[in-house]
Amino acid sequence: MEPEESHKIALKINGHVHTVEIDSNWTLNDVLRNRLDLTGTKRACDYGGCGSCTVLMDGVDVYSCSILAVEAQEKEITTIEGLATNGELHPLQKAFISHDGFQCGYCTPGQICSAVGLIAEGHAQTADEIRELMSGNVCRCGCYPNIVAAIEEVMQGAPSESRP
Repeated sequence: MEPEESHKIALKINGHVHTVEIDSNWTLNDVLRNRLDLTGTKRACDYGGCGSCTVLMDGVDVYSCSILAVEAQEKEITTIEGLATNGELHPLQKAFISHDGFQCGYCTPGQICSAVGLIAEGHAQTADEIRELMSGNVCRCGCYPNIVAAIEEVMQGAPSESRP
């Protein structure tokens, strides 16, 4: 068996350029978690079936387990760690907290990144459309009603207050 071809690549993640040397078969998820210690992006199914690995690539939500890292060059990647600004949580992060949009929290980073993409795309106008467009993100704890409520709040521009 031949060794994998190695590539030195530069990825722009959360506003910072990271240069890494990787095998050609490494996914974006592999690099995020195993080279850059950005472990907020989860790994579960490895085929894009659960959404726990969702990140934003040029503002669009994508499954990081299904994209080769070499394909992510020259793209702007945003992970859950990159959504907060100057220590201030993103409005969706606040809304997930105030609506209890998580229980175990494993799916939460992917859910929030998908929701950021959903809102940016502007295709969802109703709760049913939110549910349909978020259907690629699985929550085993069943927090779907609270997740939808959090997304609706941010879409409507209502302020979200954290619970004490």
